[in-house]
Amino acid sequence: MEQLDILALRERFVQQNIVLCFNGPFSSMLIQETGRALRNYMGRLSESPSAVMDVFSVYIETTQNIHKYALAQNFDERQATATVVVSRADSGTYIVSVGNIVKKTDGEVLSERIRSLAKMDKYELKAAYKAQLRQPRHSAGAGLGLIAVARKAREPLKASLKSLDEDYAFFSLRVVI
Repeated sequence: MEQLDILALRERFVQQNIVLCFNGPFSSMLIQETGRALRNYMGRLSESPSAVMDVFSVYIETTQNIHKYALAQNFDERQATATVVVSRADSGTYIVSVGNIVKKTDGEVLSERIRSLAKMDKYELKAAYKAQLRQPRHSAGAGLGLIAVARKAREPLKASLKSLDEDYAFFSLRVVI
């Protein structure tokens, strides 16, 4: 295996204003600790409490969904990995990008759900949120939490799905806060 150039990686992180990056299997404890570190870092930057809370809540919602999905699918450690990158744009917005391996059919359904949310304005998202509150709770995901993420976003959510093989794909979500 080729030696990793850590300095080049660090320079790329600095260049792209990456404040948090994780790649590997997630546990509930790791999600909490990484989230706490993110919140503390943003607090040291004197970000507004609402900005800190929005970024933190999007981070928690997306990473918990990835973790729950991997558990529900009974994925092995290689399949249960997640990639999370939180960066800060020059405009002052934060970008939470997450990705994980999914079954292709699940990824297609989720991508379509995100495309439909991305077409909604803030009033439609609020109405969708209220309507979802009245629905029976499912553990299937892509419901209330995803709508809450879309409501916090400053731009429409963006998702992509890249095929890995016949059955699996890598799903990515980008949220600008």
